[in-house]
Amino acid sequence: MSWCHWILLLPLLSTTVVAKETAKNEQSNEVELVKQCILNEVIGGDGEQTLDQLRQKCSALEENKQLTAIDKRKAREKVSQQNRNVITPHKRNYILPLSYVSNPNARPFDYLQPLTDQSDGEKIDNLEAKYQLSIKVPLFDDFSDKDQAIYFGFTLQSYWQVYNKDISSPFRETNYEPEIFWVNYLDKEHVLWGDEMAIALGISHQSNGRSQPNSRSWNRIYANFIWEKDGFVFTFKPWYRLPEDRKKDSLDARGDDNPDIYKYMGYFEFGGVYRYHDHEFSFMTRNNLNSDNRGALQLDWSFPLWGRVRGYAQYFNGYGESLIDYNADIERIGVGILLTDLL
Repeated sequence: MSWCHWILLLPLLSTTVVAKETAKNEQSNEVELVKQCILNEVIGGDGEQTLDQLRQKCSALEENKQLTAIDKRKAREKVSQQNRNVITPHKRNYILPLSYVSNPNARPFDYLQPLTDQSDGEKIDNLEAKYQLSIKVPLFDDFSDKDQAIYFGFTLQSYWQVYNKDISSPFRETNYEPEIFWVNYLDKEHVLWGDEMAIALGISHQSNGRSQPNSRSWNRIYANFIWEKDGFVFTFKPWYRLPEDRKKDSLDARGDDNPDIYKYMGYFEFGGVYRYHDHEFSFMTRNNLNSDNRGALQLDWSFPLWGRVRGYAQYFNGYGESLIDYNADIERIGVGILLTDLL
């Protein structure tokens, strides 16, 4: 066959290779879900089923070719929740050793001025580390509908001036967010839109655990609508901030630390995530829907490195990346290592 014939066949060959690779990945996912089903029954089952019964029960999953990304995450969580030696992740868990901020917010750190010989107020390095730890545990899952559960979640996010030796490499900011929420994975006939859907209702407290004048905190009740369509998973999370009393004195420990936070954080988040082979891409956006158009955009990409360790790149632009920066316009790009993904 001449070289020109090969050129004509290249598009067909490439399409065939992609189709085979896609089929291989789908088959691998189905086998993985069956294994997780068996683990669920072995670890948390009643112990009365034989091995053949387990195989028949779990192999029935392979007949369902509409396995969604939400289904797969739910199956993985059941395995971890029934194993007392495993912690279930909530949001992403990662560390960005290299994280560059174009215009770091130095205003909350003016009190460091006497400790430095800098006269221009530039005390915060552009380069810092950022990491997030996020876990959850079921508080109650003995509903008649096994697709419902109540969880306690906890997320810690920290910003570390690890390269700033001039001020002894402090942790610039750490945010703590405990929350309690109820989640319901809807049956197929009750899905409002998409191929799969879940609804969560919860209450959260977020604070930075600091004293005045740098104390920041707020409390919210929220709903989170999660749905999947053709492998794309979307979330829409509106919230209502629980009101607090206004301070009589800005240095008073009681009262609202940040009464104007809604002007920057808005009233909702909208996001999406998609997994292509072993790469995961996602976005998150907020907006206050006012004429000043304040909000935020975050873009994420995770990719395989070795074993369970994955590479992670994150870009953020806008307000409210951390509580201390809720009213500061921040642009950040960071790279590092991710331990748990969303899907």
